[in-house]
Amino acid sequence: METERIISEINVVRDFAEVFPDEVLGLPPIREMEFSIKLVPSAGPVSVAPYRMAPAELVELKGQLKDLLEKQLVRPSVSPWGAPVLLVKKKDGSIRLCVDYRQLNKLTIKNKYPFPRIDDLMDQLRGASVFSKIDLRSGYHQIRVKEGDIPKTAFRTSFVGLAGYYRRFIKGFSKIVAPLTQLTRKEQPFIWTDACEQSFEELKRRLTTSPVLVLPDSSEPFDVYCDASHQGLGCVLMQHGKVVAYASRQLKNHERNYPTHDLELAAVVFALKIWRHYLYGARFNVFSDHKS
Repeated sequence: METERIISEINVVRDFAEVFPDEVLGLPPIREMEFSIKLVPSAGPVSVAPYRMAPAELVELKGQLKDLLEKQLVRPSVSPWGAPVLLVKKKDGSIRLCVDYRQLNKLTIKNKYPFPRIDDLMDQLRGASVFSKIDLRSGYHQIRVKEGDIPKTAFRTSFVGLAGYYRRFIKGFSKIVAPLTQLTRKEQPFIWTDACEQSFEELKRRLTTSPVLVLPDSSEPFDVYCDASHQGLGCVLMQHGKVVAYASRQLKNHERNYPTHDLELAAVVFALKIWRHYLYGARFNVFSDHKS
């Protein structure tokens, strides 16, 4: 902050304030120079799955993407290219959004222009009386990408991962998200079916609809309702007839061979594990709809 204050007091910075903005507010103007991505012959699109992120990182990512979209620095894409994103902490503690373009870089024609010798550069300073240095603020957003190369810069984020952060508020989450989960599995061809579209739209609807949940009261007993099917496990945590939280997950491969009573027991175990922080040392009732 002190450095920025000193810079703002420099005469040339004050005289040309429009050249030294505090932040980049949108796309730069169209100039003669555009950034181009030249690929080696026969190079085809590469797409890498999104990296997993912690819940706090997903919230940060959502906020940064919203800001970039509002400034029109990024836009929704259906490009066959795709790189994963990651968050890196800067020296000042803020978070930088980065895109891992290593797979794209392997396909680009390398710039072989040699760096100048440092001693030659020092010799060129002879006779100079004014010295300056400059660093572009959000520099990568101040140079337009050539229109035909924009699809190559596409990056991917995990909608399923972001939605999963709110799964406790969505009844039957794992069943709703099942088509999308199947789509993101390793070596699974990316085919967007009607089931995927329905899953996507239903998740968006659930995420934008306020659920009616109550805060847990540790001094009162809990009721745990469990259910299981060959699609997944589902549980509801309640107090006095009001929902505290929902939980669900899809079956693991070996669980698909379980008989019904084993699946029902698996649902009970799942509920007790996921809500251990509520139920440990507390009185609670478990309800299952399977008599055996």
